[in-house]
Amino acid sequence: MYDPYKALYIHVPFCKQRCAYCDFATQAAASDDPAIEAYAEGMVLDIRHAAKQGFLGSIETVYLGGGTPSYLGSRALTQILYTLSLSMHLTDEVECSMEANPDSLDARMVKDVWALGVNRLSIGVQSFDDAVLEILGRVHDSRAAKEAIACAHERFENVSIDLMCGIPGQSQESFASSVRTAIDAGVTHVSIYPLEIHDGTPFGRAVAAGRMPAIDEDLEATYMEIAEEILGEAGFHRYEVASYARDGFECRHNMAYWTGVPYLGLGPSAATMTQNASRRMRTQDDRVTDDLDARQMRVEDVMMGMRMARGVSDERVAYACELAPELAHVMQGLADRGLCTHADGRWQPTERGWLCGNDLYGAIFDVAP
Repeated sequence: MYDPYKALYIHVPFCKQRCAYCDFATQAAASDDPAIEAYAEGMVLDIRHAAKQGFLGSIETVYLGGGTPSYLGSRALTQILYTLSLSMHLTDEVECSMEANPDSLDARMVKDVWALGVNRLSIGVQSFDDAVLEILGRVHDSRAAKEAIACAHERFENVSIDLMCGIPGQSQESFASSVRTAIDAGVTHVSIYPLEIHDGTPFGRAVAAGRMPAIDEDLEATYMEIAEEILGEAGFHRYEVASYARDGFECRHNMAYWTGVPYLGLGPSAATMTQNASRRMRTQDDRVTDDLDARQMRVEDVMMGMRMARGVSDERVAYACELAPELAHVMQGLADRGLCTHADGRWQPTERGWLCGNDLYGAIFDVAP
């Protein structure tokens, strides 16, 4: 018997155009491509099947990601969301997020998805600098991004945007300006993602050929510090490693991933995490990607919890130490290195811990095997 799923992720594998840095499971498609209609019809069947299996009865957060969900168009989105509303309790208490890009979000879509139960929009802006957007291969410009945010606010209070940093050709001034523009636009949540270079992408090939510089992690750390300062002064708080929110607008779906909540993934390449007290298993495309025993689960829960500003409690660490006693020494060592602090019954990441996340998370999870 496994614990009920609490979070649902629906993957949309289509975009108008693949960005130069993207290695997600997506494909560029024309808006009238028959594959989009076939996907929507298939997703309707998948949702109905999940409901019949009893998988949707305890869902507390839903996230439509991709890819670009807004690129499906209002008709396909209506099919999917209407089926979802009939298949589970899609009430106001359920956080239902949908990703959108500025080029495919309009007033009609905003009205339609809001009426069908979406209560949080996440817009892929990446930058408000047109020169940087061109480098990234985005299909929108700064003006379209601002218009999309304004359009979203016609129905949604909870509007998030993504911004990227460490992009070749992006100055610190450009990035800081984008962060301030986001604040001025009235968003309630901002996710900041340092650029990653992946093999097989246009950026990856450019780096391999020497046409583009490799990632400068120190520079990316500087960008993250800039974001924290500007957003903090504007009333946003950093609640997990890459995300800032005004009070009450933290993404509950994001937090589900870091707190060991079982989640169901629907759509191509969507991941599912199934667990009980003795086993945690992640699957993707019918393939097992992780299979953890109780000891590994408890250590992983500590590691993932340290991705959040609130960190983990003494009780959580003590629970892990029942099966992995060496973790106590590791946690103290991380505190001695300045990667976390221990006070008032909690272990929490420091600013250095945020910036040296691989050291922090790696040291904890090395206890698991």
